[in-house]
Amino acid sequence: MESEMALICTETSDGIGSITLNNPRKHNALSTALIEEICAVMEQMRQDDVRVVILRAPAGAKVFSAGHDIGELPTNGRDPLTYNDPLRLLVRTIEHFPAPVIAMVEGSVWGGACELVMSCDLIVAAEDSTFAITPAKLGVPYNISGIQRFLKAGGMTLCVEMLFTAQPSSARRLLDRGIVNHAVPRDQLEIVTKGIAGQIVKNSPLVVSLLKEELRLLSAAHNLGPETFERVQAMRREIYDSEDYQEGICAFHEKRSPQFRGR
Repeated sequence: MESEMALICTETSDGIGSITLNNPRKHNALSTALIEEICAVMEQMRQDDVRVVILRAPAGAKVFSAGHDIGELPTNGRDPLTYNDPLRLLVRTIEHFPAPVIAMVEGSVWGGACELVMSCDLIVAAEDSTFAITPAKLGVPYNISGIQRFLKAGGMTLCVEMLFTAQPSSARRLLDRGIVNHAVPRDQLEIVTKGIAGQIVKNSPLVVSLLKEELRLLSAAHNLGPETFERVQAMRREIYDSEDYQEGICAFHEKRSPQFRGR
C-alpha cells in the first residue's frame, strides 16, 4: 500500500513500513510540517501493527536531510531547541515506537538530522554518505539531550571533533566507531536494508518490542528502579501468556517457520 503526503511518501508491505523524505527543494529539512507528517504516519503504522519502519530519502539523493529548518528557528532570543521542539517530538516518537526503526542513509546528513538518524534503532548507510554535526557552524545552541545522544552514540573523542569542527565524517569512519551498523555501496543499500527488515519481521513482534524497550531503558540509565524493573517484568509476562509465545515454541518443535500475529 502506497500513499503520498505533501512532504513524505509512504509504503507498507508485508509488515514493513517505509517513510521517504520527499522535499528536495529544501533538502528534506526537518520543518515542523515534515515532522508532523512523519509522526502522523508512524502513529498510523503503530495502529496497523507495522513490525519494522524504514526511514529514508529518495533513491539517488545527494542529501538525506539538511537538519533543522533554519527558517523556523526563532530570532527573538527564545530558546530554539526545547523539550517541545518538533525534532524532540520526532525523536521521542521513534524511541517509543513499538517496533524497530531503520535509518537507510543515502547522501549527506546535516545537523539535527544526525540526531534523527542516531535515534533510530539501526543505521544502514551508503559508504559514500557523510555526517556533519553543525550547530557550532550555524551558531545554534544545541540542547543537552541532543548532545547526550551524540556522546552516547560516538564517544567523547569523535563527538568533540564533530561538534567543534562541524566538518563531515564518512559513513566508513562511523562504522568503525560502532555508530553505523552497515556501510555498503549505493547499489546494495536497499537490498541490505530490506534484508535486515525481512529478518526482523520473521521474529516475534512482542519479543522484539520488549527488547527495544529494554535496550532503551538500559542505555538511558545506570540502575533500574524497582518500578521500572517491575514494568519490564510485566511486559515479559504478557509475552509468556501470548499466542505468539505458544506459536514460537510449537513451530520450533514442529521444525517450521513460526507465523507470528502480534497477539
